[in-house]
Amino acid sequence: MTTSVRSTSRRLSSTLPPAPAAFAGPVFIGLLGGFRLLKAGDPVALRNADKTRTLLCHLALQDRFSISREHLLHTLWPAAQNGSAGQSLNSLIYSLHKLLGDALDGAPPVIYTDGYYHLNVEAGIAIDVARFDTLVREGTRKARAGQQSAAMKTYEQAVTLYRGDLCTVSDVQALMLCEALRAQYLRLLAELSDYHCSQQDYLNCLMYAQRLLTSDPCREDAHRLMMRCYMRQGQRAQALHQYRVCENILRAEFDVAPETATAELYEQIRLHPDRV
Repeated sequence: MTTSVRSTSRRLSSTLPPAPAAFAGPVFIGLLGGFRLLKAGDPVALRNADKTRTLLCHLALQDRFSISREHLLHTLWPAAQNGSAGQSLNSLIYSLHKLLGDALDGAPPVIYTDGYYHLNVEAGIAIDVARFDTLVREGTRKARAGQQSAAMKTYEQAVTLYRGDLCTVSDVQALMLCEALRAQYLRLLAELSDYHCSQQDYLNCLMYAQRLLTSDPCREDAHRLMMRCYMRQGQRAQALHQYRVCENILRAEFDVAPETATAELYEQIRLHPDRV
């Protein structure tokens, strides 16, 4: 990848219109939490699966979904002669057209122009990374406009899309993009947890806080939020237990004690539960 993570992410999202988190479209490429290729909502069985996955992953993550023929040849067949590699690439592209073209009203899923291959998003190919980024931006815009409830609904759609970290991390730029996406996901979970707590919706608050801890077990803010939620549900023993969970994780991971704020909340729950 030659573009910055932020530039790539913005161009990915600006190419596609805002879309709901649920699958909508004739062809869907999923890269979050494992590779998925769907046609009309159904998984597609791939021939030459490794090469096809690599081809689609590289195209889906590039600026403007385009990549040079030479780059693809080197990536897919680094040890092959140019002639044989070129024939193999042509065959791979043709197989993709046969596989997906009917879902795109006969349009090719990959277009070749002026030495570059281009993923045909205009024909109806959607990408989960692009949709996730679009939803995050839309939710953030709503939040800044004071539309808190609408923002949270958009964030909920985004976290539904995030099935896991980026499935392909082949170079430094891909690693940086993976970390940037993960950081956004964790931010959304934290905001959703806080929002539901403020609405006294403690079940949803606990659900999002637990998802946050599943991805980042050392997040003490999430542990504290769960402790407060348990207290407001009348589950004092569970709140105290959550502190021990936090304490054990931090000791095992970093050999450190919980932060002062976490320890103080624990003592407050233990000695003065009516003040929590």
